[in-house]
Amino acid sequence: MNTLVTGGAGFIGSHLVDALISEGHRVTVMDDLSNSSTKYLNDGADFRQGNILDLQELKKGFEFCSPSVVFHLAAHASVSESVRDPQYDAQVNILGTINVLELCKEFKVNRLVFSSTGGALYGEPKYLPADEEHPTHPLSPYGASKLAAEAFIESISSLSGMNYSILRYGNVYGPRQSPYGEAGVVAIFIDALLRGESPMIFGDGLHQRDYVYVEDVVKANLLSLQSSGNEKFNIGTNSSTSVKDIYDLVSRALDSKTPAIFKDERIGDVRSIYLNSDRANEKLKWKPTIDIDNGIKRTVEWMQSELR
Repeated sequence: MNTLVTGGAGFIGSHLVDALISEGHRVTVMDDLSNSSTKYLNDGADFRQGNILDLQELKKGFEFCSPSVVFHLAAHASVSESVRDPQYDAQVNILGTINVLELCKEFKVNRLVFSSTGGALYGEPKYLPADEEHPTHPLSPYGASKLAAEAFIESISSLSGMNYSILRYGNVYGPRQSPYGEAGVVAIFIDALLRGESPMIFGDGLHQRDYVYVEDVVKANLLSLQSSGNEKFNIGTNSSTSVKDIYDLVSRALDSKTPAIFKDERIGDVRSIYLNSDRANEKLKWKPTIDIDNGIKRTVEWMQSELR
């Protein structure tokens, strides 16, 4: 089928594009390359450079491929930057999503698969693991903007008749993740230790997160193609790992003795969150297959190979 992937040159997007092409789908990628590059973009994809805030640019992508399915991954995904500039965060994550939805309606797209967040949506959890029915109380503008985008997807889809799947990710990690952002703590730690530098840990290192390998996230996107209804799914591991444990696992994989540096805790960070993904298991037949030990080893090996 014809598919359009916004943000398809990015970390998760480029892996998704590879998987879609391997399954025989035609793939068009829309990406403004502001936080990505075409380095890992599959040659089998049609690439259109464009920003989701530019409706005319975005429309050209829709006209080019007439998609039956849209995977919407393009986003502003920095918690700390969203705190500093909530207006820009809202523009990209809310207004950009509305642009995508309006064109989905115009081009009669059958299904939208939206990449959302589980880690930033629920706030400090009332119970763990947090399921999809857990109250949403985001602590950061980033979490608030993704929650608002979900609401617009539900509203506009009900008016247009388009089906959707909303995937609420845990902390995604793996090969191709940039070590220069803030969300990719695994990649950041590996990069620092490979350069012989001390990675920074914000707070006491005991913050708990649900780390899910990128290959498993891609599988959840592919399985969403077969879903018939409109649903929200947590995509996590039903377990958590502390930031300090991530540092220890990365250090062990690299046989590094370089110590971490502890900094003040960041505003907007949730203390502890991990996701109940039973619904995805039941309805999508999805479950994670790569545990944190093997995932970190794979990521270390990939980043080492990039330096050769």
